[in-house]
Amino acid sequence: MEFARLRADTLLGVLIVGFPAGPWATNCYVVSTGEGQECIVIDPGKDAASGVADVIAERNLKPVAVVLSHGHLDHMWSVVPVCETSGIPAYIHPGDRKLLADPMSGISGETKLAFQSMTGGHMEFKEPDDVRELADQSTLSLAGLDFTVDHTPGHTPGSVTFRIPEGDDYPQIMFSGDLLFAGSIGRTDLPGGDMNEMVDSLARVVLPLADTTAVLPGHGETTTIGKERASNPYLRQVADEVSGGLRGPTKGL
Repeated sequence: MEFARLRADTLLGVLIVGFPAGPWATNCYVVSTGEGQECIVIDPGKDAASGVADVIAERNLKPVAVVLSHGHLDHMWSVVPVCETSGIPAYIHPGDRKLLADPMSGISGETKLAFQSMTGGHMEFKEPDDVRELADQSTLSLAGLDFTVDHTPGHTPGSVTFRIPEGDDYPQIMFSGDLLFAGSIGRTDLPGGDMNEMVDSLARVVLPLADTTAVLPGHGETTTIGKERASNPYLRQVADEVSGGLRGPTKGL
């Protein structure tokens, strides 16, 4: 995978166009089986709507849904305009649904100040017309692809990851949101964050995955589970605690 403005890769049958959007450089993904096909949009953050429109036009794609890894402002800012433009539903876990209309309740003081600076504090948010809720370990069949949904609280109560199962010619692909990054993990100090739940999500969802699994995170560069298992200090500490039978709060993460 590659990540810059409107770069695209075909992972042996899965077309993924990713670009970092807005002041928080949140990775927005457009995913389909190929050009001229249906697609889904993952995490359209601030300033993502124009990039999504460009991808759709350039690749002759037909959007069928927006799916959100969680409800933080930097991942859902453009969900309403993207949904309204194409008349499509938005999917989010019920634990974060309230953030669609009230994203301020899930962010820090410093982010609120940044928001006020960008908007004058006058922008109002609302739910898209069609909101559908995600369930843990469910399969979301959209745009010719099957996405396994894993509920991964810790960063937010309703955080989820999306996995495309391994195919005959391509590895498993995980859109990790703000659960796992290259060299790091999601923060837990924002409203609704919980380190115990973060550790449990990493142990339960991430550690069992095959090393070949491609990880497409909410921020930063792509990676693999194998690379993170070997070099990510936070994930290594979780693995050490699991193997040692320890649960509960972790220190130093």
